[in-house]
Amino acid sequence: MHLPVLLNEAVDALHIKEDGVYVDGTFGGGGHSRLILSRLGKKGRLIAFDKDLSAVTIARQIEDERFSMRHSSYAKIREELQVLKIDRLDGVLLDLGVSSFQLDEEVRGFSFRLEGPLDMRMDTSHGETAAEWINTVTESQLEEVIRSYGEERYAKQVARAIVVARTRQRISTTIQLAEIVAAVVRASGYQRGSKQHPATRTFQAIRIYLNKELEELSLTLPQCVDLLNPGGRLVVISFHSLEDRIVKRFLRKEASQDNLPHKLPLRDKEVRALSSQRLQIVGKALRPSAREIAENPRARSAVMRVAERIMING
Repeated sequence: MHLPVLLNEAVDALHIKEDGVYVDGTFGGGGHSRLILSRLGKKGRLIAFDKDLSAVTIARQIEDERFSMRHSSYAKIREELQVLKIDRLDGVLLDLGVSSFQLDEEVRGFSFRLEGPLDMRMDTSHGETAAEWINTVTESQLEEVIRSYGEERYAKQVARAIVVARTRQRISTTIQLAEIVAAVVRASGYQRGSKQHPATRTFQAIRIYLNKELEELSLTLPQCVDLLNPGGRLVVISFHSLEDRIVKRFLRKEASQDNLPHKLPLRDKEVRALSSQRLQIVGKALRPSAREIAENPRARSAVMRVAERIMING
């Protein structure tokens, strides 16, 4: 079962207006979308995105004229909304990363605990599988991906072990890869008491790279701000430091007034006219409660950040 992380907190943070127009950039199991719909009035509207065909199938069960589902990446938010003749939004929710559905379906190849084909594509309708990539990539590129996207300290040793292993036998399953990685990480000094599986970082790295997750996030955030009405909210839930770093830096940049002259006395109206500031950060980063983590251990690494679009030049 898919348990949405920070469900009520995320939807509360959107400050839903009954007649507002909202985007759920990552439909997943539909938990956030259903709660948003329950708070919208008759004239409200929700547009959901997901690259995963399984999520699109779940979304088709929602029979509601206020709801639209797009089989697309949230990185194409502006393009997809143009098709629907929508040019302004009152809120955007992005729940990043891989869903419980994807992790729990062994055929999807995301989990290092379940035996399945080494796929890892969020959109299975096209693109290179993890197996295709890992059996052809150069050792140097493999090391760079594992180091950059997995922050794996043993990236060099892991890459070498994978390349050696594939010369003996094609790597085609999740458990096959997990065992290769786990063996070398444990031998390199992995802490026995760690709660994290030794293959976690390598699997994360390959998934992020193949699905272009960080690139798509970086493309999406500016579009969201462009589309938001004044007072509209951007709510982002991240699950690892690479995602959160991008979100945090972007929000800080958009909330900054660094371009203002320092010594001149300025009225509020003049500040707004001169400033490139488009967002105001709302509250502090929020993490799941101990109770939520106990009920859903996958929520442990989640962090939610919220920002509000402000009026420019007025």
